[in-house]
Amino acid sequence: MQSMSPAMPEAIAPSVVVPSPIDLVAAFARVPDPRRPQGRRFPLTAILALAVVALLANHLSVLAIAQWGKRQSPAVLAALGFPEGVTPHQTTIQRLFRRLDPLPLTAALTACFAPVPPPQGHRRGSVGVAFDGKVQRGRLACADHPEYPIHMVSAVLHALGIVVAQVPLDHTGEKAEAEVSATPALIGALDWSGQVMTGDALYCDDTVCEAVTDANGDYLVIVKENQATLLRAITTLFASRTDAALAAASLSPWDMRAATTVDKGHGRVEVRHLVASTALNDYLAWPGVAQVMIIERTWWERGKRHEAVRYGITSLPPEIADARRLLALVRGHWQIENGLHYVKDVTLGEDRSLIHCGNGPSIMAMLRDTVVSVLHRAGWRTIAERLRYYSGDAPAALRLLGIPLGQNA
Repeated sequence: MQSMSPAMPEAIAPSVVVPSPIDLVAAFARVPDPRRPQGRRFPLTAILALAVVALLANHLSVLAIAQWGKRQSPAVLAALGFPEGVTPHQTTIQRLFRRLDPLPLTAALTACFAPVPPPQGHRRGSVGVAFDGKVQRGRLACADHPEYPIHMVSAVLHALGIVVAQVPLDHTGEKAEAEVSATPALIGALDWSGQVMTGDALYCDDTVCEAVTDANGDYLVIVKENQATLLRAITTLFASRTDAALAAASLSPWDMRAATTVDKGHGRVEVRHLVASTALNDYLAWPGVAQVMIIERTWWERGKRHEAVRYGITSLPPEIADARRLLALVRGHWQIENGLHYVKDVTLGEDRSLIHCGNGPSIMAMLRDTVVSVLHRAGWRTIAERLRYYSGDAPAALRLLGIPLGQNA
């Protein structure tokens, strides 16, 4: 019996290799300090490390981070980079985060968490990378005028739930335009050999798909009404499965390959059925198209039957990704919702955070991403439980992050 939501596997897939331990301090050292030299009482690397460890210890606001730091032992503070045992005040942290440039920080975190390919390289289509945008709802309450429709776009490994890249947005247009505008930066931040970008219908854009294939990667995206011509061609193809006139004409059958999964959990039964075809490859003017698909979901909840149908397109050919693999990629995409967005909003309090000035919201969002990535990388799924554990064991939190303590700590 399987869970209804995509779960992180017990072991890392052979095609994904992640270095250990994480050297966050070295990553933070690459981030430029926006303060003047005479105003740097506390090192930037120490403040960022303090924030991550405090978040890992379930202290979720800037005030709580500052208070957690003041309660730590001299050995813990020295390990974090505060040898004099004095830590910054809440106001100092807030002012720094407002001015800190998020782009060098995300580049440093990408270098820290991006998977290292095995010696033979990633197999084509073996690593799913989900793209999705997220709004920081807490900051909307403090906005003097209508805020951006989206605040951050992230790339998350399906199998591990690790954030490998993120881009903060400063965009006032429509949600679709805002997300698509961030994709070139995300695509450019990653090595796409063997990787597959998965996305919802917002990413079904010919320029986005072409950029991924040009970078030696692949894509699998959902097709909806924003690509009306493409959607009409795909729906017409799969409607032919039940067209009596076509059946009576005794035409050669279309290429149709199927896979089905049945899952039970959380009080419901769900059946997913995917059918893939190459029949439109010579018809569609779409970058790199190799297969189109229909995904039919049927689920029973509280005695009621529900149905949903979606369509998709991918650059992965059948010999690389059969119908079962395509279905796994479609399911794996939702790791970004269940394993990242939900955790940040509910467990790490992002939706409740009222930080809204300058770059502060983006910096805190990236540090929350870091905490989730560290825990997922270590194999933990129950994030709230681990935060409670580390709240009472600061040395254990430092060890998880690869920050050495003194011998007498």
